[in-house]
Amino acid sequence: MQTQEHPAAERILEVASKMFAQKGFANVSVRDICKETGTTAPVIYYYFGNKKGLFDAVARKQIPMADFIRKLTIASEARDPRKGLESFISTYLFSFPEHTFDVGLYMRDSATLDKQSAQMAFDGLEMIKAVATKLIERSISKGAFRRTDPALAAECLLGMLNRAIFQHIHFAKSRDGDEYRRFVTDFFVRAMK
Repeated sequence: MQTQEHPAAERILEVASKMFAQKGFANVSVRDICKETGTTAPVIYYYFGNKKGLFDAVARKQIPMADFIRKLTIASEARDPRKGLESFISTYLFSFPEHTFDVGLYMRDSATLDKQSAQMAFDGLEMIKAVATKLIERSISKGAFRRTDPALAAECLLGMLNRAIFQHIHFAKSRDGDEYRRFVTDFFVRAMK
């Protein structure tokens, strides 16, 4: 398997990413990808080894959440605890990298993420939890929130946010983001008083 930095490999990754996300691993053939990219199967095998290798490369490319985590960190650093929380929630709801969790990349009965991709997703989610935990710790230290376990409080906050995000991603459920942001902010602040 060769490096994927070649323009042909990048094009294959781009097309395969869209096709896997829309149809799932089992419903996309190498022939389908060749047709869409104007290439041949040996080119795909040269760069990715096989269809599963291509799927793994797509998953690894989709999963990084560094930019999102950086936005959350900046958003959460407001001096006023409520403003920091509100900014974190707003950034989470309106900037979440939805492509990271495309349904087709998680159809477990047809393909699973390789260990490296699964670990990347887990690590990203843990970094997000760390940002939320620090926000809550700062709010506790300033007396804006009552003393409690900041990590558990962060998990509760993220649970509320993830429900809205994943219902939108997986079930195309629309939501009024501003209304939900206000509700979660008020709800969480009252729970933490």
